[in-house]
Formats: sequence, C-alpha cells, structure tokens
Amino acid sequence: MSGETNLSVLIASMEPELLTETYVFTVVDESQFSRLPMSIIKGCFREQEGVTIIAQLSHAKDLGLKYEGEYRCLTLNVHSSLEAVGLTAAFSNALGGENISANVVAGYYHDHIFVPSRDGEKALACLQALAKQYQK
Repeated sequence: MSGETNLSVLIASMEPELLTETYVFTVVDESQFSRLPMSIIKGCFREQEGVTIIAQLSHAKDLGLKYEGEYRCLTLNVHSSLEAVGLTAAFSNALGGENISANVVAGYYHDHIFVPSRDGEKALACLQALAKQYQK
C-alpha cells in the first residue's frame, strides 16, 4: 500500500495530532541498547557515536538515562509516501516561521515531529492553520 505523493493533498489532509506524552532523546552504546526493553523505545537510530533513542521521559528517568531537553510529538495522520516531495519542507517552514524547532522522524505510514515541550500546543495550531490553507 503506497502513500500519498500529491503535496497539496498531503498538507490539506495531514490531520496533526499532539500526543500527550513527553519524550526525550538520549544516546546509549550498543551494549546498553541491547539491554533496553524494546517496549520503551519510540524510535532509534544508529550513529557513529552511539544509538540515539527516543523514549518517554518517565521511562528514561526510570532507567537513569541522561538526556537534554523535553519534547512533544506531533503525528501527521496522513499516509505520506516515503517518496513524497515537499511535505517536510512545508511544515518545517511553517514551524520555523513561528520559531519552533522541529526534529522529524519518518515512519512508513506517517511523519512524526518532535518539538520542544513548551511549543507543543503552538506547533499544533501552526500545523492546523497550514492544513486549513490547503483545504477547499
């Protein structure tokens, strides 16, 4: 099942949702990573310096993981194709215009945008306004 590639359709139907949880980004080595329960990991990425993990704040605290900053996650509920062009640029530009930093993770079905916790509601309003501009 392939996702949507039409940029106007993607933006109009992105239906951003602000998740209630607070997340953190942390880095662990391969040994630590292999001992972590997979159920606590929202996302991960192997880098030269270690494995970056995105986890709920409460789980990170329980496990004694070090982190900087707290984030909220906005999920775009449109099934965007991994080959779609321009969606990331469109929402990044809109959020940047509101001085909101965005850390984007693309899953197979959806894009997930991590913004500083203090900006969660503002980011949601920004993305909803962007979508409304494209709705007929």
